[in-house]
Amino acid sequence: MFARKVSMHLKIDGAAEFKKKMESEVIPILRKQAGFLDEITFLYPSGKEVHAFSMWETAEHAEAYNRKTFPEVTKILASVMEGTARVQTYEVLNSTIQRTVAAVAA
Repeated sequence: MFARKVSMHLKIDGAAEFKKKMESEVIPILRKQAGFLDEITFLYPSGKEVHAFSMWETAEHAEAYNRKTFPEVTKILASVMEGTARVQTYEVLNSTIQRTVAAVAA
């Protein structure tokens, strides 16, 4: 499994609109992507910074999303974001989602 972490600073009072855009626009796009497994987003208590982790079956799936679709997602979030989103990638060493996905597939 592979993970992408996208970190961004939000505009003042942008947290509510960010959440709305994630739920109504971004998550549906992610669900259509080959190899997408899950998304979890953390908001700092100050409401000024978020970290969004997406889980992918393989690094190739994550890279395909990064090249083809992520630019569209950044355009969707541009109105609530300050500056540029920062992306980091990780190999997932362990996760309970692997067992959940396997159980659903069975």
